[in-house]
Amino acid sequence: MASFFSRISTFRIFLLCSLCFSDFGFLQGVSSLGINYGQLGNNLLPPEKVLDLLSSLRITKARIYDTNPQVLTAFANSGVELMVTIENAMLGQLSNPQAAFQWVTSHIKPYVPATKITSIAVGNEVFTDDDTTVLLSNLVPAMVSIQGALAQLGLDQYIKLSTPCSLAVLQESYPPSAGSFKTEVSGVMSQLLQFLQTTKAPFWINAYPYFAYKGDPNRVSLDYVLFNPNQGMVDPFTKLQYDNMLYAQVDAAIYAMARLGFNGIEVKVSETGWPSNGDENEIGATLQNAAIYNRNLLRRQLQNEGTPLRPKLRLEVYVFALFNENMKPGPTSERNYGLFHPDGTMAYNVGLSSVSTNSATTPSTTTSSVSDFTSSATKAATMEYNQSWVYWMLVCVLSFQVYMRIPF
Repeated sequence: MASFFSRISTFRIFLLCSLCFSDFGFLQGVSSLGINYGQLGNNLLPPEKVLDLLSSLRITKARIYDTNPQVLTAFANSGVELMVTIENAMLGQLSNPQAAFQWVTSHIKPYVPATKITSIAVGNEVFTDDDTTVLLSNLVPAMVSIQGALAQLGLDQYIKLSTPCSLAVLQESYPPSAGSFKTEVSGVMSQLLQFLQTTKAPFWINAYPYFAYKGDPNRVSLDYVLFNPNQGMVDPFTKLQYDNMLYAQVDAAIYAMARLGFNGIEVKVSETGWPSNGDENEIGATLQNAAIYNRNLLRRQLQNEGTPLRPKLRLEVYVFALFNENMKPGPTSERNYGLFHPDGTMAYNVGLSSVSTNSATTPSTTTSSVSDFTSSATKAATMEYNQSWVYWMLVCVLSFQVYMRIPF
């Protein structure tokens, strides 16, 4: 009898440990997926409603293009990881350590830790800005000053600094192993990479395969840029196989850093997306292509994939963008990158919670409501819960049988 109770106790301990270390009963989001929450619109949902939308989609990472106090306040205690942005025009001022300390004290410190600010983007596409010369001279000094301010306030262990770069900083990107930076930016780029290596921060890139296709649709395969099944390409030097352009662009950036002597810095995609509408000369900017690109991208993210060069390191990607923004300047495409219309209805359905098949399907072009989208997520969550329940019941039954047979 004592032996029997000993077995039962051991089994109970095993069962408890199994439940504690499993994901049973918890809904798993895509940890490597974020979204860009731009606010250049006069008809957007208020931040509180945006937070509800992100919660319904189970997205836990977002990037904003400023330090809007309304957003920072609304996102308090939500668990959503935020990347905030310092506008390019501020870099000259913030290269001064005292000004940087005042900025961090007033724009960051009051909101943490309730608001989970994990990254600060110091400028955006500084290397290719119209005012490049002035901005580049201030970029790294501003980052050093802000890093110092974070350290003084004890926040440097929680908040990483980087600066999103356009792929236009690359002189060569094809094949990926030929990746190299333009000569005119290599000096400041080396200083930036040294800073990132020292602080263990990532190198952020804004990567848009759409632009490559738009620029040369006769030579660039649409399936290759959309993640659809295709023959892909083999890098002639490394023999690595690429079945989509985004991963090739990321690896080109890794090789470019290596050519400057920097290895091991993680590359993350701070922006990627596809416009659902455009002007007549914006070839490929269609709702169908946008839905296919983002649907296939999300499917890859669900698999926590890495690139061919770094297959074991999941690639973190921020989709551009959450909303269509009607006040963005430029061609029509600039105002049509959103997964959602400003009122929260879907521009098209990419199935954030239901992408599970291996082949790309032609998406529906019907506008759906957030409740429809949430319903899809609920079905997926229910299936996930039921699968977990069956799995762990089977584990428990088999474990019980094994333990009853073990002599004590």
